[in-house]
Amino acid sequence: MPALSEYTNVYNTAVLILERKGYRVWLDSESDLYFCERDGWDFASESPCGLLGLVAIYEMKAPDTYREYWWREEGPERYLGLSKQAPSYESVVSAKRGSP
Repeated sequence: MPALSEYTNVYNTAVLILERKGYRVWLDSESDLYFCERDGWDFASESPCGLLGLVAIYEMKAPDTYREYWWREEGPERYLGLSKQAPSYESVVSAKRGSP
């Protein structure tokens, strides 16, 4: 079991974090998409966790003005070539279970 995974019980935490960052957050009843906006920069996702991820991209890229594909990161195409096997590691969850 991972230390954290996207599930509905994490949604409220994601909304609270977005609001604390100064975003206005809402659910569009027609599209069933979650939206957030701050300073005219608006984002849409199928979940509040997805919104938080998009905001993380925005904050990392820190664009001054809007331009097409402002979010794109230069580098090798990694998404389609991701390993199908997890690397060897000890999860903090399993480490905690083993402690007295």
